Amino acid sequence: MKKVARVALRGDSILTSPRFNKGTAFTPQERTAFGINARLPYRVNTLDEQCQRAYDQLQVRKEPIRKNTFLHSLKDQNWVLYYALLSRHLRELVPIIYTPTQAEAIANYSHLFRRSEGLYLTFANYDTMEEDFLEEVRGREIDLIVCSDAEAILGIGDQGVGISTAKSAIYTLIGGIDPSRTLPVMLDVGTNNPDLLKDPLYVGWPHERVTGEDYDKFLDKFMQLVRKYFPHSLLHFEDFGLKNAHRLLQKYRPTHAVFNDDIQGTGAVALAGVMAAAGVTRSKLSEQRIIVFGAGTAGLGITTQLRDAMVSIDGISVEEANKRFFLIDRYGLLKESLAAKGLVRKEVTEYVRPDAEWPNHEGDVSLLDVVRQVRPTMLIGCSMQAGAFTESVVRAMAEGTDRPIIFPLSNPGRLVEVDPQDATNWTNGRALLATGSPFPQTSLPGNVEGKKKVVAECNNALVYPGLGFGAMISKSRIMTDTMIIAGAERLASLSPALRDPDDGLLPDFEHAPGVNFEVAVAVAEQAVEEGSAGVNWTKEEVRQRAHELVWKPEYPAYVYDPEGESE
Repeated sequence: MKKVARVALRGDSILTSPRFNKGTAFTPQERTAFGINARLPYRVNTLDEQCQRAYDQLQVRKEPIRKNTFLHSLKDQNWVLYYALLSRHLRELVPIIYTPTQAEAIANYSHLFRRSEGLYLTFANYDTMEEDFLEEVRGREIDLIVCSDAEAILGIGDQGVGISTAKSAIYTLIGGIDPSRTLPVMLDVGTNNPDLLKDPLYVGWPHERVTGEDYDKFLDKFMQLVRKYFPHSLLHFEDFGLKNAHRLLQKYRPTHAVFNDDIQGTGAVALAGVMAAAGVTRSKLSEQRIIVFGAGTAGLGITTQLRDAMVSIDGISVEEANKRFFLIDRYGLLKESLAAKGLVRKEVTEYVRPDAEWPNHEGDVSLLDVVRQVRPTMLIGCSMQAGAFTESVVRAMAEGTDRPIIFPLSNPGRLVEVDPQDATNWTNGRALLATGSPFPQTSLPGNVEGKKKVVAECNNALVYPGLGFGAMISKSRIMTDTMIIAGAERLASLSPALRDPDDGLLPDFEHAPGVNFEVAVAVAEQAVEEGSAGVNWTKEEVRQRAHELVWKPEYPAYVYDPEGESE
């Protein structure tokens, strides 16, 4: 049965509302009821016909950034058409609205700016923050808030101001979250980007970044507003800098459902890939010896997620799990002597190795040194150092384990630590691979039949929309580690490699919506089971409830009602 919506808007108001506009898809009855009969051409189009027209218009634009701006314009006009078009061309268009093209759009945000979207909270207007917040959200129900201070945009760094619309769009497109219940928020605390500060068209606050106590007061006031008005919402931290990302996540996790994709999303999808690889090798997580090359936000997020899963799933202590990891940054292996020199960040101190383990290395311990001594089962790269996993490193690893698990996760692809084809060749086809960017299948050495090996893509969008949707529908008070692990386990269970080791360790991205639904169900089931949910459901009810709450890009039938919805 077609859904019916009661709408209070008429005339230009409904045609200019992206939430309610149907364009040429308004039926004759709706055109009369809403006073738009003469505002539209005669022919009534189906949604499929509208998608074909929009796709044809999109194809005229050759450069990715022009496609990006066209799609943003379409979103400003008609949400259903925008998401329906994307869903029909998922693999082709997600890179246009998201990574990598969105980075270019954000870098040129001030020069491409046409229409505001979401909420801009600026440090200069600290005293009126609550009034500004309420002007945007009054009368609305919000399930998801995506906030950013734009300090660490992937690949381009500090961009000062640029609303987080792409992330919330992915939540809707792949996670099934109603776009009317999402709120992108820009927390403008200034910028240290000199090009922006001297740009006369820069639309943000032209001031150096606020730091320290002032920054914390600003963030805390925002968090108090979220907790006060939307206590059951999920707050997604996006593109925060290294000094703030972990700190803010840990500060607010105990009091609200908060999530950081750069840390937890990256960790969850990597965990799923690792669990799938462990399934192929028929080993436990806690049996792995893991080198993490690159101990920044992503590397630490992955390490912590894997460590917590070892504790939760295999039942070992945190201290024992920490011993399974060897973290390497620009100074080499993180060990006690580095910490004594102040060269180890506070967040990674629990993974520091004793100097006594390295009696023959008084100075820095290189990646190759660690591989030769540790004989790792797993090598994870988050370093942004192209080619760091050299032939010597990979061959040394292959000598120490039957099925080397190699995850060069740096992206874009030009920064990958090792090309998957090289890793396949240097391990004689034995490597289990996953990358942070899409790569073609690799050829197996000496395979006269031409069989290929699928390279899995550790794309966060395979998991974070489902993690978020599961937390939202269960109205969880906090996003627990066990909820994230449950989602990662469900994703790992869908691994094609469990049926054929030469297939991908993770599902193909074209299956992302269905995969994320399964992740969401697992997360909500865990929330219900452990008592962190805010709904009175049984675990057995979760799947049906989730089906009922998925938003789909379809036009409902409209009935004019002056008391109905108006945005």
